[in-house]
Amino acid sequence: MADTVSDLIVSTLKASGVQRVYGLPGDSLNGFTDALRRDGGIAWGHVRHEEAAAFAAAAEAGVTGRLAVAAGSCGPGNLHLINGLFDAQRSRVPVLALAAHIPQEQIGSEYFQETHPELLFRECSVYCELASMPEQVPWLLGMAIRAALERSGVAVLVVPGELFLAPAPDGPAAHPIVKTSSLMRPDDSELARAARVLNSAERVTVLAGAGCEGAHDEAVALAEALQAPMVHSLRGKEFLEYDNPYDVGLTGLIGYSSGYRAMEHCDALLMLGTDFPYRSFYPQKASVVQVDVRGEHIGRRTPVEVPLVGTVKDTARALLPLLDRRDDDSYLRTMRRHYERVRTRLDRLAEAKPTDSPLHPQHVAATIDRLAARDAAFTADVGTPTVWAARYLRMNGERRLIGSFNHGSMANALPHAIGIQSGHPGRQVIALSGDGGLAMLLGELITLRQLDLPVKVVVFNNSALAFIELEMKAAGVVTYGTGLDNPDFSAQAHAAGLHASRVRRADELEDALRAAFTHDGPALVDVHTERQELSLPPKLTLEQIKGFTLFATRTILSGRGDEIVELTKTNMRQIGLE
Repeated sequence: MADTVSDLIVSTLKASGVQRVYGLPGDSLNGFTDALRRDGGIAWGHVRHEEAAAFAAAAEAGVTGRLAVAAGSCGPGNLHLINGLFDAQRSRVPVLALAAHIPQEQIGSEYFQETHPELLFRECSVYCELASMPEQVPWLLGMAIRAALERSGVAVLVVPGELFLAPAPDGPAAHPIVKTSSLMRPDDSELARAARVLNSAERVTVLAGAGCEGAHDEAVALAEALQAPMVHSLRGKEFLEYDNPYDVGLTGLIGYSSGYRAMEHCDALLMLGTDFPYRSFYPQKASVVQVDVRGEHIGRRTPVEVPLVGTVKDTARALLPLLDRRDDDSYLRTMRRHYERVRTRLDRLAEAKPTDSPLHPQHVAATIDRLAARDAAFTADVGTPTVWAARYLRMNGERRLIGSFNHGSMANALPHAIGIQSGHPGRQVIALSGDGGLAMLLGELITLRQLDLPVKVVVFNNSALAFIELEMKAAGVVTYGTGLDNPDFSAQAHAAGLHASRVRRADELEDALRAAFTHDGPALVDVHTERQELSLPPKLTLEQIKGFTLFATRTILSGRGDEIVELTKTNMRQIGLE
């Protein structure tokens, strides 16, 4: 029998499969953390910043599919959660946030550390409520957990600090709250409409995303029946790239031309579990059939002729028998040949001479891919590390790739890795960190040591916010405010108790990575990479071409012509990538 409200919360979380809670302690959380201590069945994931706690919970939920939990004390403590919770909400993963509040009697008085978390968290949650009395807590907690699991999002329960210490109300014992499993597909008439559109088209392309998790075989079967090239989104990469003879790569700002062309030349587009946001990359005249479990998300990016509400797995199984199987594979072969040419050129960019210094980031990412375990889990910071991860990390059905791919926040790779490693102690977890991202939450290196998490951090150290510089160049703006005067990250990691090394030449890279990957504790490799390496999109618009021209002119006129020379020398290898 629970003695306090906190005991009731802990027993409910434990019954529902929660193994740890990420956060920092604080006075308004004391009742809850003391209940964790007394129970001993749920670990306290003690991070150095609550933002990292929410990121860690997001990644754990993303990899396991189970509920993950973060907690923050009143005011600034739980406000620090908000960026990581936005990431979890936009990645559609089940996270519960326990937001401690000031004493009830002080609410509305501008009390010390007072905020209104029940309002502040509403935009980044599927459920957000304030408990006002002990009798509410078991019901609101159950509703919050159920909402997070069934709607694949963030649920926030706001609890005034004294409620954690209040006697538990009478009621039934804690019981498990787990996600349900249901079949979900469109009705027969809608499926028949979709089949007519697809059967009458000459050139069908499939655009598939994260909604294809668990539906790899069904998605590939549709591509086979239609003899259709398959373009995958970034979040769809880990679920669709492997064992897929129809794959032609990514499109979008960090994709490459084969994916772009397969979208450009189709006369029918089948969208499977994707909300790919960039409208300029959609075909202009194709008929579109879109499958999504969230009906309200259909048609947000491009006009849709046939909307199909359902899971990809269930909808694909029902649609497949209605399709006319095609013998003509000429369109598929053309797109696949294009993809193979592009893939060859991308792989060529990853080659290196032993004396290369600083290193080309493509070579770093390709080497990580080659040396990583078959079931490695990768995280990537937003910016250029995400670009190189998308282009050079190969998925195989066992590997995972987690990032802030929808929310687009800096500093996600290290705390995401903390969450994955906490949930999978024996798995190899590799964080591809940008120098700017790592510096933003640098204290979490200490978390790796304190929690004894053997995460491997590889820093792409180019002394710049490189993706921001690319955006400035494309807009015709002289780069400004993007340089980073970095410390020796390896020395800082060593001081924090990690195995650490610094790499300046290509012939040092493999040995340093092998040593880090085989080390039995946390490790960091600080790799100095080219600042001026361009991660070009699959198609430059006229505006972008004008922007680069304007950037070059303005940079020269500002007396920084040497930057243009270095930019040209660094990227000569990329000429002809299209």
